[in-house]
Amino acid sequence: MRVISLVPSLTLTLAELGLDASQIVGRTPWCIHPESFVKDVKVMGGTKTPNINKLRDARPDLVILDREENPKDVYEALNEAGIETFVSEVEHPSEVPDMLIQLGERLNLEAKANELARSIRKELEGIPQQEGPIVLPMIWHEPLMAVSPKKYSGALLEACGFRVPDLEPNGNGYPVVSPEQIIEHNVEGLLLSSEPHEFSKQEGEAICDAVEALGGQRPWTKCIDGEALTWFGSHTLTGLRTFIALCKDLKTGDV
Repeated sequence: MRVISLVPSLTLTLAELGLDASQIVGRTPWCIHPESFVKDVKVMGGTKTPNINKLRDARPDLVILDREENPKDVYEALNEAGIETFVSEVEHPSEVPDMLIQLGERLNLEAKANELARSIRKELEGIPQQEGPIVLPMIWHEPLMAVSPKKYSGALLEACGFRVPDLEPNGNGYPVVSPEQIIEHNVEGLLLSSEPHEFSKQEGEAICDAVEALGGQRPWTKCIDGEALTWFGSHTLTGLRTFIALCKDLKTGDV
């Protein structure tokens, strides 16, 4: 089987499901893990702007897409070209096991897919009952943007015990954040992601300065691994373990 992945986290997942490296024939420049798996694989363009001609010329049996990561017109162009696709749609870590099983079935890699699915379900079932701090997961700087609890990253944090305010209930899940909203929603801490924008501690503290200047309680800041926050699939297990531990440490004052 010849497979192209246009979803970085699912490229990693393909490797961890046991797909042979010779079977992946296309990727994006952000598909960087595992290095040994992707180093010789041709880049087909970005997640938003893949080169359809390159995709077609690679003669794939299956192209891996994500509903949010990749534009609808890419999916439609592949369909028009008669190229089979697998489209993930995950907005909560509890949805990942079923997605993994479906992907495993498409690739004839059911055994490892079922094993990963069981591990994620077990991790979710074992999360301690803990009410963690109110946090905003910050993902972009200009404009300043966060993730809502309706999207995978926010839902992951909530599953791990954090409380993530929904700043724009009718928005697209990625609200633009103001110091006034941080005060209004009693945000205790800012989780500064390393991707898609790599936040510096100084950028986070500047946000806190603006909150304090308005008379609000100064939030704390914590730089976090953006891949643990945003990469779903096999990496969901890492995300759960990372943020369960962080929530526990913050509650006990160990951070």
